[in-house]
Parts: sequence; C-alpha cells; structure tokens
Amino acid sequence: MRNKPVLLLIASLLLVTLFLGCNSQADGEGFAIYLTRDNVPPSQMEALSHVDLADQPLISLDDIVSYNWTTHEIELTAAAYQRLEEIRFPTNGTSFLVCVDGQPVYWGAFWPYYSSLSFDGVIIGAAPFLHTTEDAQNTIQITLGYPVLSVFQGVDPRLNPIIFESLEQAGKLK
Repeated sequence: MRNKPVLLLIASLLLVTLFLGCNSQADGEGFAIYLTRDNVPPSQMEALSHVDLADQPLISLDDIVSYNWTTHEIELTAAAYQRLEEIRFPTNGTSFLVCVDGQPVYWGAFWPYYSSLSFDGVIIGAAPFLHTTEDAQNTIQITLGYPVLSVFQGVDPRLNPIIFESLEQAGKLK
C-alpha cells in the first residue's frame, strides 16, 4: 500500500509527459510555412478564430538557405523550390500560415502572378515564379498586396520580432 502513492505519481507524470509531447510536435522547429489542413480559402481566413495546420510544413528551416530581412526574399534549396513550382495554386489563392515552433504568427496566400483578382494581404507569388537575376535563383519573396503594394491596408506582419529571432538563431538571416 505504501507504493500506491508513488505509482500514482509516476503514472501521472507519464501521462502529463505524453500529453505535452503530443501537443508540441513542432516545438523547436523554428520558422516554417504551413498550408492549412482543410485548404481554407484566403477569403475565409480572417473570419476564423482558429485554423488547423497541415501535418507537415511546406517550407521548413531545412529548406531555407537564407532569408533577407530587408526584402523578405527567401532563398530555398533547389529541391524545396522545385516542390513549390510543381504546385498549381488557384487564381483566388491558397492560404498559408507563417509559424514559429508550430505557433501561427501571421497568415497570407500563395497568389499566382497571372491572377486577375486583387488581394489585400500578405502574398507569396505562386508558380511560375519570377527570376529577375541569376542571383535570385530558387528565391521566393513574401510581399504585401496583389497586384501592387497600394492594395495592402494594414500593418506589416512580416516584421514580427519572434520571426527575426527564430531566423537569427538558425543562422538564416542575410
């Protein structure tokens, strides 16, 4: 009988550890870009109080060669860039969430450059990506508003210090 309280304590600690482990699948992953689990369209993102992330990030720190904090250009590995080029995003965009350690910081949309629809939000131009110079190979850019910056109304969420710290700690800032 004297061992019963000890066994209960150990069992409780194991359960707490198990639950914490299940809820922190992305803990320590740093900066990542996720699609939404249920492919929530950009037109519905602001109305939702909670959006589930896809099981795996579309872009993780391992996919990032460097991040230019001034221009928000992200140089990706060739494999990650090719993966993005193979996705055909609809003309009304595909929502993404920028996260740090699995926690959403802000949302935006992959937006095809051939879309005739405007968007007042954060975008990553979708395939076909624009290559302006040889130095910009495998590079995407997180921008504001489509088709031009003046479409964007609001505060720039890309400047969040949590994102800066994550990229700095990972040695990805340029």
